[in-house]
Amino acid sequence: MTQGNRNQSDTMILVTLLGTLAVVLVSGFVYQITGTWRDRNRFPPPGRLVQSNERWMHIRKAGEGTPTVVFESGMGASCMSWTQVQPQVAQFSSAVSYDRAGHGWSEAAREPRTARQLAQELHALLDAAGVPGPYVLVGHSFGGYVNRAFAHLYRDAVVGMVLVDSIHPAEWETPTLEQVRLIKMCSRYASIAAWLARLGLVRVCLARAAFGVGVASAARRIAGEIRKLPASELAAVRGLWSQPKNFMSLRQYIEALFVSAAQAGAVTSLGDLPLVVLSGDHHASPYSEWQRDLAQLSSRGRQLVACGCGHWIHLDRPEVVIQAIREVVGAARSDSELEPNRNKKFG
Repeated sequence: MTQGNRNQSDTMILVTLLGTLAVVLVSGFVYQITGTWRDRNRFPPPGRLVQSNERWMHIRKAGEGTPTVVFESGMGASCMSWTQVQPQVAQFSSAVSYDRAGHGWSEAAREPRTARQLAQELHALLDAAGVPGPYVLVGHSFGGYVNRAFAHLYRDAVVGMVLVDSIHPAEWETPTLEQVRLIKMCSRYASIAAWLARLGLVRVCLARAAFGVGVASAARRIAGEIRKLPASELAAVRGLWSQPKNFMSLRQYIEALFVSAAQAGAVTSLGDLPLVVLSGDHHASPYSEWQRDLAQLSSRGRQLVACGCGHWIHLDRPEVVIQAIREVVGAARSDSELEPNRNKKFG
Protein backbone atom coordinates (compact mmCIF):
# COMPACT_ATOMS: atom_id res chain seq x y z
CA MET A 1 0.00 0.00 0.00
CA THR A 2 1.42 3.38 -0.99
CA GLN A 3 1.74 6.26 1.49
CA GLY A 4 -1.10 8.09 -0.26
CA ASN A 5 -3.45 5.09 -0.01
CA ARG A 6 -2.51 4.59 3.64
CA ASN A 7 -3.33 8.22 4.46
CA GLN A 8 -6.61 7.96 2.59
CA SER A 9 -7.49 4.81 4.53
CA ASP A 10 -6.67 6.45 7.87
CA THR A 11 -8.80 9.44 6.90
CA MET A 12 -11.75 7.20 6.04
CA ILE A 13 -11.46 5.40 9.38
CA LEU A 14 -11.36 8.71 11.24
CA VAL A 15 -14.35 10.05 9.32
CA THR A 16 -16.27 6.84 10.02
CA LEU A 17 -15.50 7.02 13.73
CA LEU A 18 -16.46 10.69 13.95
CA GLY A 19 -19.63 10.05 12.00
CA THR A 20 -20.56 7.18 14.30
CA LEU A 21 -19.86 9.32 17.35
CA ALA A 22 -22.00 12.13 15.95
CA VAL A 23 -24.88 9.73 15.32
CA VAL A 24 -24.61 8.35 18.88
CA LEU A 25 -24.53 11.83 20.42
CA VAL A 26 -27.47 13.08 18.35
CA SER A 27 -29.43 9.89 19.08
CA GLY A 28 -28.76 10.28 22.80
CA PHE A 29 -29.77 13.91 22.74
CA VAL A 30 -33.02 13.10 20.92
CA TYR A 31 -33.66 10.20 23.31
CA GLN A 32 -33.25 12.57 26.26
CA ILE A 33 -35.57 15.22 24.80
CA THR A 34 -38.21 12.61 23.99
CA GLY A 35 -37.93 11.04 27.45
CA THR A 36 -38.18 14.42 29.17
CA TRP A 37 -41.32 15.29 27.20
CA ARG A 38 -42.84 11.92 28.04
CA ASP A 39 -41.99 12.29 31.75
CA ARG A 40 -43.73 15.65 31.93
CA ASN A 41 -46.96 13.97 30.86
CA ARG A 42 -46.45 10.82 32.95
CA PHE A 43 -45.35 12.58 36.14
CA PRO A 44 -47.11 15.92 36.67
CA PRO A 45 -46.33 17.75 39.93
CA PRO A 46 -48.17 16.06 42.82
CA GLY A 47 -48.55 19.47 44.48
CA ARG A 48 -48.70 22.91 42.90
CA LEU A 49 -46.20 25.31 41.39
CA VAL A 50 -45.88 28.67 43.13
CA GLN A 51 -43.97 31.73 41.93
CA SER A 52 -41.42 32.52 44.63
CA ASN A 53 -37.94 34.06 44.58
CA GLU A 54 -38.39 34.75 40.85
CA ARG A 55 -38.77 31.08 39.97
CA TRP A 56 -41.42 28.38 39.99
CA MET A 57 -41.24 26.26 43.15
CA HIS A 58 -43.12 23.04 43.85
CA ILE A 59 -44.96 22.67 47.15
CA ARG A 60 -47.26 19.89 48.33
CA LYS A 61 -49.78 20.48 51.13
CA ALA A 62 -52.14 18.03 52.81
CA GLY A 63 -54.26 17.99 55.94
CA GLU A 64 -55.54 20.73 58.21
CA GLY A 65 -54.75 22.13 61.62
CA THR A 66 -51.88 23.74 63.44
CA PRO A 67 -49.00 23.67 63.80
CA THR A 68 -47.99 23.11 60.19
CA VAL A 69 -45.43 20.32 59.78
CA VAL A 70 -42.81 21.27 57.18
CA PHE A 71 -40.63 18.53 55.70
CA GLU A 72 -37.06 19.32 54.67
CA SER A 73 -35.39 16.67 52.52
CA GLY A 74 -31.79 15.49 52.46
CA MET A 75 -29.28 16.73 49.90
CA GLY A 76 -30.37 15.84 46.38
CA ALA A 77 -33.74 14.48 47.52
CA SER A 78 -37.19 15.78 46.64
CA CYS A 79 -40.58 15.82 48.33
CA MET A 80 -41.06 12.26 47.06
CA SER A 81 -38.88 10.97 49.89
CA TRP A 82 -41.69 11.82 52.36
CA THR A 83 -44.49 9.96 50.55
CA GLN A 84 -44.72 7.30 53.28
CA VAL A 85 -44.86 9.88 56.08
CA GLN A 86 -46.68 13.01 54.92
CA PRO A 87 -50.12 11.41 54.26
CA GLN A 88 -50.15 9.92 57.76
CA VAL A 89 -49.10 13.18 59.41
CA ALA A 90 -51.82 14.97 57.43
CA GLN A 91 -54.37 12.96 59.39
CA PHE A 92 -53.60 14.92 62.57
CA SER A 93 -52.10 18.21 61.34
CA SER A 94 -51.34 20.29 58.28
CA ALA A 95 -48.33 18.82 56.46
CA VAL A 96 -46.17 20.46 53.78
CA SER A 97 -43.31 19.09 51.69
CA TYR A 98 -41.55 20.88 48.86
CA ASP A 99 -38.70 20.66 46.37
CA ARG A 100 -35.72 22.90 46.94
CA ALA A 101 -34.64 24.93 43.92
CA GLY A 102 -33.11 22.73 41.24
CA HIS A 103 -34.64 19.46 42.46
CA GLY A 104 -37.91 17.70 41.81
CA TRP A 105 -40.33 19.98 40.00
CA SER A 106 -38.75 23.26 41.19
CA GLU A 107 -36.70 25.46 38.89
CA ALA A 108 -32.99 25.91 39.48
CA ALA A 109 -31.43 28.90 41.23
CA ARG A 110 -28.22 30.85 40.77
CA GLU A 111 -27.70 31.92 44.39
CA PRO A 112 -25.26 29.86 46.53
CA ARG A 113 -27.06 26.91 48.09
CA THR A 114 -26.17 27.63 51.71
CA ALA A 115 -28.35 26.65 54.65
CA ARG A 116 -29.19 30.27 55.43
CA GLN A 117 -30.13 31.00 51.80
CA LEU A 118 -32.31 27.89 51.65
CA ALA A 119 -34.06 28.83 54.91
CA GLN A 120 -34.85 32.28 53.51
CA GLU A 121 -36.17 30.74 50.30
CA LEU A 122 -38.35 28.31 52.26
CA HIS A 123 -39.81 31.15 54.32
CA ALA A 124 -40.59 33.10 51.15
CA LEU A 125 -42.19 30.03 49.56
CA LEU A 126 -44.42 29.34 52.57
CA ASP A 127 -45.53 32.98 52.49
CA ALA A 128 -46.16 32.92 48.73
CA ALA A 129 -48.11 29.66 49.01
CA GLY A 130 -50.24 30.99 51.85
CA VAL A 131 -49.00 28.47 54.41
CA PRO A 132 -49.02 30.22 57.80
CA GLY A 133 -47.12 29.21 60.90
CA PRO A 134 -46.45 28.18 63.50
CA TYR A 135 -44.24 25.42 62.10
CA VAL A 136 -42.83 22.11 63.26
CA LEU A 137 -39.73 21.50 61.16
CA VAL A 138 -38.81 17.94 60.14
CA GLY A 139 -35.40 17.62 58.51
CA HIS A 140 -33.56 14.61 57.14
CA SER A 141 -29.77 14.57 56.83
CA PHE A 142 -28.66 17.88 55.25
CA GLY A 143 -32.18 19.16 55.93
CA GLY A 144 -31.18 19.48 59.57
CA TYR A 145 -28.80 22.29 58.63
CA VAL A 146 -31.64 24.14 56.92
CA ASN A 147 -33.91 23.59 59.93
CA ARG A 148 -31.39 25.12 62.30
CA ALA A 149 -30.88 28.13 60.06
CA PHE A 150 -34.65 28.58 59.69
CA ALA A 151 -35.19 28.37 63.45
CA HIS A 152 -32.51 31.00 64.00
CA LEU A 153 -33.90 33.41 61.40
CA TYR A 154 -37.60 32.94 62.21
CA ARG A 155 -37.60 31.84 65.83
CA ASP A 156 -41.09 33.10 66.62
CA ALA A 157 -42.56 30.95 63.84
CA VAL A 158 -41.02 27.65 64.98
CA VAL A 159 -42.67 25.62 67.76
CA GLY A 160 -40.99 22.23 67.36
CA MET A 161 -38.41 20.21 65.46
CA VAL A 162 -37.68 16.62 64.47
CA LEU A 163 -34.22 15.77 63.14
CA VAL A 164 -34.17 12.55 61.13
CA ASP A 165 -30.60 11.21 61.14
CA SER A 166 -29.43 14.76 60.61
CA ILE A 167 -25.77 15.43 59.91
CA HIS A 168 -23.88 17.29 62.64
CA PRO A 169 -22.07 20.56 61.82
CA ALA A 170 -18.85 19.09 63.24
CA GLU A 171 -18.75 16.68 60.31
CA TRP A 172 -18.14 19.44 57.76
CA GLU A 173 -17.62 22.88 59.33
CA THR A 174 -13.85 22.40 59.77
CA PRO A 175 -12.93 20.37 56.69
CA THR A 176 -9.84 18.24 56.49
CA LEU A 177 -7.69 18.17 53.37
CA GLU A 178 -9.26 14.82 52.51
CA GLN A 179 -12.77 16.31 52.78
CA VAL A 180 -11.79 19.25 50.57
CA ARG A 181 -10.57 16.80 47.95
CA LEU A 182 -13.74 14.75 48.32
CA ILE A 183 -15.95 17.79 47.74
CA LYS A 184 -13.97 18.75 44.65
CA MET A 185 -14.26 15.22 43.31
CA CYS A 186 -18.02 15.06 43.98
CA SER A 187 -18.49 18.44 42.33
CA ARG A 188 -16.60 17.24 39.27
CA TYR A 189 -18.65 14.03 39.11
CA ALA A 190 -21.88 16.03 39.35
CA SER A 191 -20.83 18.14 36.36
CA ILE A 192 -19.95 15.03 34.36
CA ALA A 193 -23.27 13.44 35.29
CA ALA A 194 -25.11 16.55 34.06
CA TRP A 195 -23.51 16.17 30.62
CA LEU A 196 -24.26 12.45 30.59
CA ALA A 197 -27.88 13.30 31.43
CA ARG A 198 -28.06 15.69 28.49
CA LEU A 199 -27.01 12.83 26.22
CA GLY A 200 -29.57 10.43 27.67
CA LEU A 201 -27.00 8.12 29.26
CA VAL A 202 -28.25 8.69 32.81
CA ARG A 203 -31.76 7.87 31.65
CA VAL A 204 -30.51 4.60 30.15
CA CYS A 205 -28.63 3.67 33.33
CA LEU A 206 -31.62 4.43 35.57
CA ALA A 207 -33.96 2.50 33.31
CA ARG A 208 -31.66 -0.51 33.43
CA ALA A 209 -30.56 0.10 37.05
CA ALA A 210 -27.00 -0.01 35.73
CA PHE A 211 -24.12 1.85 37.36
CA GLY A 212 -20.49 1.86 36.32
CA VAL A 213 -17.51 1.32 38.55
CA GLY A 214 -16.92 5.06 38.81
CA VAL A 215 -20.37 5.63 40.25
CA ALA A 216 -20.06 2.44 42.28
CA SER A 217 -20.91 2.14 45.94
CA ALA A 218 -22.40 5.58 46.68
CA ALA A 219 -24.85 5.50 43.77
CA ARG A 220 -25.86 1.91 44.44
CA ARG A 221 -26.37 2.67 48.13
CA ILE A 222 -28.62 5.64 47.35
CA ALA A 223 -30.45 3.65 44.67
CA GLY A 224 -31.01 0.87 47.18
CA GLU A 225 -32.68 3.31 49.57
CA ILE A 226 -34.81 4.91 46.85
CA ARG A 227 -36.07 1.48 45.78
CA LYS A 228 -37.94 1.33 49.10
CA LEU A 229 -40.40 3.83 47.66
CA PRO A 230 -43.67 2.54 46.14
CA ALA A 231 -43.33 1.62 42.45
CA SER A 232 -45.28 4.67 41.22
CA GLU A 233 -43.06 7.09 43.15
CA LEU A 234 -39.91 5.21 42.12
CA ALA A 235 -40.69 5.72 38.44
CA ALA A 236 -41.18 9.45 39.02
CA VAL A 237 -37.89 9.74 40.93
CA ARG A 238 -36.06 8.03 38.06
CA GLY A 239 -37.61 10.49 35.65
CA LEU A 240 -36.61 13.47 37.77
CA TRP A 241 -33.03 12.28 38.13
CA SER A 242 -32.74 11.89 34.39
CA GLN A 243 -32.77 15.68 34.14
CA PRO A 244 -29.43 17.56 33.97
CA LYS A 245 -30.67 20.30 36.31
CA ASN A 246 -30.66 17.92 39.26
CA PHE A 247 -26.95 17.22 38.89
CA MET A 248 -26.02 20.86 38.31
CA SER A 249 -28.03 21.85 41.38
CA LEU A 250 -26.48 19.03 43.38
CA ARG A 251 -23.09 20.47 42.51
CA GLN A 252 -24.18 23.82 43.95
CA TYR A 253 -25.29 22.20 47.21
CA ILE A 254 -22.08 20.19 47.49
CA GLU A 255 -19.85 23.22 46.89
CA ALA A 256 -21.67 25.18 49.63
CA LEU A 257 -21.57 22.34 52.18
CA PHE A 258 -18.76 23.77 54.32
CA VAL A 259 -20.53 27.13 54.60
CA SER A 260 -23.86 25.45 55.39
CA ALA A 261 -22.23 23.44 58.17
CA ALA A 262 -20.73 26.59 59.68
CA GLN A 263 -24.08 28.39 59.52
CA ALA A 264 -25.84 25.48 61.22
CA GLY A 265 -23.09 25.22 63.82
CA ALA A 266 -23.54 28.88 64.71
CA VAL A 267 -26.99 27.97 66.07
CA THR A 268 -25.83 26.54 69.40
CA SER A 269 -29.14 26.46 71.25
CA LEU A 270 -32.82 25.99 70.50
CA GLY A 271 -33.84 27.04 74.00
CA ASP A 272 -36.70 24.91 75.29
CA LEU A 273 -38.07 24.03 71.84
CA PRO A 274 -39.68 20.55 71.71
CA LEU A 275 -37.07 18.48 69.88
CA VAL A 276 -36.76 14.81 68.94
CA VAL A 277 -33.56 13.52 67.34
CA LEU A 278 -34.10 10.27 65.45
CA SER A 279 -30.93 8.28 64.74
CA GLY A 280 -30.33 5.08 62.84
CA ASP A 281 -28.50 2.32 64.70
CA HIS A 282 -25.75 2.17 62.07
CA HIS A 283 -23.59 4.96 63.51
CA ALA A 284 -20.06 4.34 64.76
CA SER A 285 -17.93 6.83 66.68
CA PRO A 286 -17.79 9.83 66.39
CA TYR A 287 -21.12 9.91 64.54
CA SER A 288 -23.00 8.26 67.40
CA GLU A 289 -21.70 10.93 69.81
CA TRP A 290 -22.67 13.65 67.36
CA GLN A 291 -26.21 12.28 67.18
CA ARG A 292 -26.49 12.42 70.97
CA ASP A 293 -25.12 15.95 70.94
CA LEU A 294 -27.88 17.12 68.60
CA ALA A 295 -30.44 16.37 71.31
CA GLN A 296 -28.59 18.81 73.61
CA LEU A 297 -29.63 21.72 71.39
CA SER A 298 -32.80 22.04 73.46
CA SER A 299 -33.54 21.63 77.15
CA ARG A 300 -36.51 19.56 75.98
CA GLY A 301 -34.58 17.55 73.42
CA ARG A 302 -34.32 13.77 73.41
CA GLN A 303 -32.77 11.19 71.16
CA LEU A 304 -34.45 8.04 69.90
CA VAL A 305 -32.42 5.33 68.18
CA ALA A 306 -34.44 3.50 65.52
CA CYS A 307 -33.36 -0.13 65.48
CA GLY A 308 -32.84 -1.80 62.14
CA CYS A 309 -32.54 1.53 60.33
CA GLY A 310 -29.93 3.10 58.15
CA HIS A 311 -29.68 6.75 57.19
CA TRP A 312 -33.15 6.90 55.59
CA ILE A 313 -35.28 6.18 58.66
CA HIS A 314 -38.40 7.60 56.99
CA LEU A 315 -38.10 4.85 54.36
CA ASP A 316 -36.96 2.05 56.68
CA ARG A 317 -39.47 2.68 59.45
CA PRO A 318 -41.84 5.53 58.59
CA GLU A 319 -44.02 4.77 61.60
CA VAL A 320 -41.17 5.81 63.92
CA VAL A 321 -40.88 9.19 62.20
CA ILE A 322 -44.66 9.66 62.28
CA GLN A 323 -44.77 8.95 66.01
CA ALA A 324 -41.94 11.41 66.71
CA ILE A 325 -43.76 14.11 64.74
CA ARG A 326 -46.97 13.36 66.60
CA GLU A 327 -45.12 13.77 69.89
CA VAL A 328 -43.62 17.14 68.94
CA VAL A 329 -46.90 18.42 67.49
CA GLY A 330 -48.64 17.44 70.73
CA ALA A 331 -46.01 19.25 72.79
CA ALA A 332 -46.33 22.35 70.61
CA ARG A 333 -50.09 22.36 71.00
CA SER A 334 -49.79 22.01 74.77
CA ASP A 335 -47.37 24.92 74.88
CA SER A 336 -49.80 27.02 72.87
CA GLU A 337 -52.67 26.26 75.25
CA LEU A 338 -50.76 26.60 78.51
CA GLU A 339 -48.31 29.36 77.64
CA PRO A 340 -49.51 31.39 74.65
CA ASN A 341 -46.79 33.98 75.29
CA ARG A 342 -43.93 31.51 75.82
CA ASN A 343 -40.53 33.15 75.39
CA LYS A 344 -38.71 31.06 72.77
CA LYS A 345 -35.23 32.58 72.97
CA PHE A 346 -32.51 30.56 71.31
CA GLY A 347 -29.34 31.40 69.44
